[in-house]
Amino acid sequence: MFAAILTTFCFAASAILARRSTGMLGSQSANLARQLVALVLLGLWAHFIGQGLHGPGLLLFIFSGILGFGLGDISLFEALPRLGAALTVLIVQCLAVPIGAVTEWLWLGTRITPAEMVSAVVILAGVALAIAPERASAIPHGHRLTGVLFAIIGAVGQAWGAVVSRQGFLLDQKIGLQMDGPTSAYQRLLGGIVCVALLALVTSLLRRWRNLGAVQPERPWRRAMPWIIGNALAGPVFGVALYQWGLRDSPSAIVLSIVSTAPLAVMMLSFVFEKTRPSPRALVGSLLAVGGVVVLLYSCH
Repeated sequence: MFAAILTTFCFAASAILARRSTGMLGSQSANLARQLVALVLLGLWAHFIGQGLHGPGLLLFIFSGILGFGLGDISLFEALPRLGAALTVLIVQCLAVPIGAVTEWLWLGTRITPAEMVSAVVILAGVALAIAPERASAIPHGHRLTGVLFAIIGAVGQAWGAVVSRQGFLLDQKIGLQMDGPTSAYQRLLGGIVCVALLALVTSLLRRWRNLGAVQPERPWRRAMPWIIGNALAGPVFGVALYQWGLRDSPSAIVLSIVSTAPLAVMMLSFVFEKTRPSPRALVGSLLAVGGVVVLLYSCH
């Protein structure tokens, strides 16, 4: 449970750092670069300190990465320009929790208590109140139906990735292997980075084909590198390692509920470092979500 709370702040810091790197390099290049940095760092941990590529749950962790980093993140980035950040995050976060809970119940037989269920609903209600668009006109025009479909796919990828990771931990535990968070994050990243790299390659080839003969703008990799490294540490390295640690010890619905408060942590960090003032509604929603997390912590003990 504590790992899930730390994950929330890591993901929030990652989102803030990502604004700088994506602004310099574009979302796909910045995302691939941070995952490559994370793969090296997590690989060093896994092969010299952790369990490397061992364990019966290896293939499941790789598949979890394909679902989460691949299907989930790619769909999320496709939904963002169509729906805007607020509505996209709202759909993904609020749908991932029930999808994860139902999937884990059907596959693994995991049940959550009524108190945990109520706490999760309170958390999601607070998040929805805090980040929902102020009015319909605040949602960018465009292919909204397509955006909603991509957001739903993103929620499915996030939820199923979490549940598959849970099964991977269970398989390892059956042979007495206590898989650590960084190693499982490394194994998961192996699957995700393949999807991200293939998408970046195809997109780059299509862009060059459409702009055949045009001079490609130079990208400031040197200036962007500190932001990429910071994003990699906050997101795929510490964030995902703590996320995996949380999934090892708690049901996916509980972890997803707590991690869904990451947008609220982004608002808090933006207020501290960027002096961005949240709206009164965002403050009320944040207090409601935090209250749900507190109740959830007490109900799990």
